[in-house]
Order: sequence, then C-alpha cells, then structure tokens
Amino acid sequence: MLPASCCRPLFSGARVLLASGLLATGLGGCLSTPGPTIAGDGRCDDAQLQWAVGQPGTEANMRKLARQSGAGLVNPIGPASIVSRDHRQDRLRVFLDGDNIITAARCE
Repeated sequence: MLPASCCRPLFSGARVLLASGLLATGLGGCLSTPGPTIAGDGRCDDAQLQWAVGQPGTEANMRKLARQSGAGLVNPIGPASIVSRDHRQDRLRVFLDGDNIITAARCE
C-alpha cells in the first residue's frame, strides 16, 4: 500500500493560479513592447540601389539601403551563409564578400 503523501498533488490550486497570474503579467510586458516602425508599405524596391555595390557593408550603408528600398527587413548575407529560395516582398538581401564589401542588393 502506498503512503498518503505519494498521492497528493505536487502543486495546490492556489499555487498554480498564482504562478499562472505571474507568468501572464510577465509576458504581458513583452507583448506590449512595440516593434520597429516601417515607413511606407514595407515593400522592397531595389531599382535605385546599385550605388551600394563595391561599398563597405557598414551599419550606415545598411540603414541607407533600408531607407531607400522601403524594405521592412534587411538581411545581410555573408559568403558562407545559406539562404532559402523563398520570396518576400518586404525583404532586401544585401550580399557581402569576405572583406565585408557589398556585391549585390536585391529584393528577394
């Protein structure tokens, strides 16, 4: 026969309720944090970005590319990076060589 202590619930109802309330409060703060703002509709247009080829892949150049393309997401791609072939209208991929020089900037 098993002792009575083995069959008691590990957590009482009050503890579970308190823990779930604290968890919801903690996650509520995370969910209310606003994300980045995007100017325009977020669709990428790479027609005017050829100036960047041959330029260093600095943060300033990435920000300028993001602003000029209207992309909601800028994705720097290094020489050893593996990329998927899916297409997103809001993504600008900036391809970099081993010396961190931009080799291409395309909406993909």
